[in-house]
Amino acid sequence: MGDRPITTLFMLMSVDGKISPGASDTLDVDKDFPNIEGLKEGLQQYYDIEQTTDLWSFNTGRVQAKMGVNEKPFPEKTPVSFVLLDNSHLTEHGVRYFCAKSKEFVLITTNKNHPAYNVNEDNLHIIAQESLSLEDALAELKEKYGCERITIQSGGTLNGMFLREKLFDYVDIVVAPVLIGGKNTSTLIDGSSILSENDLNKLGVLSLISCEVLEKSYVRLKYKVVS
Repeated sequence: MGDRPITTLFMLMSVDGKISPGASDTLDVDKDFPNIEGLKEGLQQYYDIEQTTDLWSFNTGRVQAKMGVNEKPFPEKTPVSFVLLDNSHLTEHGVRYFCAKSKEFVLITTNKNHPAYNVNEDNLHIIAQESLSLEDALAELKEKYGCERITIQSGGTLNGMFLREKLFDYVDIVVAPVLIGGKNTSTLIDGSSILSENDLNKLGVLSLISCEVLEKSYVRLKYKVVS
């Protein structure tokens, strides 16, 4: 951990571990939960907690494109520095959106022709890799940009990569009172499955820090990753 930032996986999920209302890109928790009776009443608690997370935030271009950043008007500046992993989902407008929003904006990409290379902003930094290495990218974030702690809010597949590479230090989960189901719906941790006893050391064993019962049947669980 010493040569990389301390990482925390922070997500909103259903009781059965889903981080999306369904398997279609047209479905999204931020868009759909506010319209569902029994969920919308307690949802603001998640966003309030989100405001207390680290001042460095890790996400993906795919998730952000789904949220509409390639079309949205430029936002006001925030104190948060954003790190996005992206090869093909962000447009030049999307890159400029995050430059406007971020204190520092760091793009991790293996695409030598990414639209970010056409953007000239003082707070835009690009970590260019031949092949993706999350460990190397995290080390560079700490060494070059002073990132000491970072909150991970990416999709299930990338969360799975963080898990298998032992790059999570803490897990902070808000559980919404809903069952979603569906084997193709993204979960907190997707990606490759463990297939043999030889790989059981790739599990993320957790130690509970706190369990907080929130209002409207929401629950917050905080863990330290111990192995």
